[in-house]
Amino acid sequence: MTEAAKGHAVIVGVGDGLSAALARRLAAAGYTLTLAARDIAKLEALAVETGAARKSLDAADATSVSAFFAGLAEAPRVVIYNPSARVRGALVELDPDAVRQALEVTALGAFHVGQAAAAHMLTTDPRDGTRGTIMMTGASAGVKGFPRSAPFAMGKFAQRGLAQSMARELHPQGIHVAWINIDGAIRNPGRTEPSDNPDSMLDPDAIAAAYLQLAEQDRSAWSDELTLRPWVERF
Repeated sequence: MTEAAKGHAVIVGVGDGLSAALARRLAAAGYTLTLAARDIAKLEALAVETGAARKSLDAADATSVSAFFAGLAEAPRVVIYNPSARVRGALVELDPDAVRQALEVTALGAFHVGQAAAAHMLTTDPRDGTRGTIMMTGASAGVKGFPRSAPFAMGKFAQRGLAQSMARELHPQGIHVAWINIDGAIRNPGRTEPSDNPDSMLDPDAIAAAYLQLAEQDRSAWSDELTLRPWVERF
């Protein structure tokens, strides 16, 4: 397979951290890109750097997601869902409307995008038996709930369950689905490790390399979950 033949990749929820590293890694590997976010003006420099198209998308809105995928020039080979929303606070003090909005972004948005991505991939002819890869950026909150963080745990547990169900249904149809547990803080722009705890954050470029490996796994040994954490992280 030539580098130019990799296919199309869609990244939903793009900013200047992990998703930007994913865009650079996929572009370098030979994928064409579409970057999706609510605010696409902030993506101009990254789009120019990676040769990507930019499209506005509200993942929590099913109509917006449907229109987005219908407007793609070709069915995607890779779709990555990054958005999540946090509402912190004591359980008895949480605003139900804020909790609902957070769940719409983290869980319902993942469903909308996963459903639309799968529908489009299923219309394509398999390449080496594979129609594409759908990946969701998770967190340790999808494995264990933390205090004062109930909405995030609810969203990430739901997202993880969605990915597990999708994997069991779609793997036999040639669509690889994986949930990635990012267990630790990411060294995004503007963030550095504390002086007393050096090398304690995940490198976004290293995370992106792991995503690319998942996207290109041989179907005889697909991973449906992957946990990434700094070597100093306790678990």
